[in-house]
Amino acid sequence: MSLGRIEDYSKNLPIVEVYTAVQSEGSRQGYPTIVIRTTGCTHRCYFGEGGWCDSWYTSIHPEKGKYSFNDIIKKYEDNPHIKEMMLTGGSPTMHKKLVNELTHFAYENDIFITIENEGSHFLPTDYPIDLLSISPKFSNSIPVVGTLTPQGKVVDEKMIKTHNRFRVNKEAIKQSINYHKDYHIKPVLDKEFSILDEIEEFLKDLEIPDNKVWAMPAGDTRDALFESYPKVMDFVRDRGWRFTGRAHIMAFNDQREV
Repeated sequence: MSLGRIEDYSKNLPIVEVYTAVQSEGSRQGYPTIVIRTTGCTHRCYFGEGGWCDSWYTSIHPEKGKYSFNDIIKKYEDNPHIKEMMLTGGSPTMHKKLVNELTHFAYENDIFITIENEGSHFLPTDYPIDLLSISPKFSNSIPVVGTLTPQGKVVDEKMIKTHNRFRVNKEAIKQSINYHKDYHIKPVLDKEFSILDEIEEFLKDLEIPDNKVWAMPAGDTRDALFESYPKVMDFVRDRGWRFTGRAHIMAFNDQREV
């Protein structure tokens, strides 16, 4: 059964950003891409000293969508040299019709499409996605009761319950990597490596090979990443995984649409 299509290309969608950038994480880092950022998320990620999710304005305090599918088309037409698109969030797989429509557009225009997500939902799109960049949210992402969010809201048990509902959906992730063209797993490591046992169990259960694992340091600012980069790089060297930096934060700190 089809996930459906977008009928009105002029209608605003749950999209808060459409811009050009250089892919800065995972196996496609370095490629120019058109970034489409959705709003709304199944998670409320907090990494302690590593800070809140670096796109908290789509998850913890979600902004209202303001772009249409026509805006995506125009961005592509204005940048014909870019043949990649990345759908990110928030949690883009919450928006089934948008994801499915984008696969049609990518197929028709020979565009390589990446979807960054946390693996909460399996979407059997009409055309398989080129790359799933999956970042499961392990226990080091759970908010702490009493902590203040970026806009001063106090974390309560309800927020934690929301975060934990789809936190590591192994079945959805397994279905997704079997259906779509390619994938990598992108765990976020804090500088204490507090979740290594969880990650190893996850990889074993899903039979994920080492060359599909791109470890990413936690941090929503340059200063936070400076602390975690050396330890994560040393660990990856000895463990045999891959390392992915967060070049957009290192280059532009906490600026948006870069």
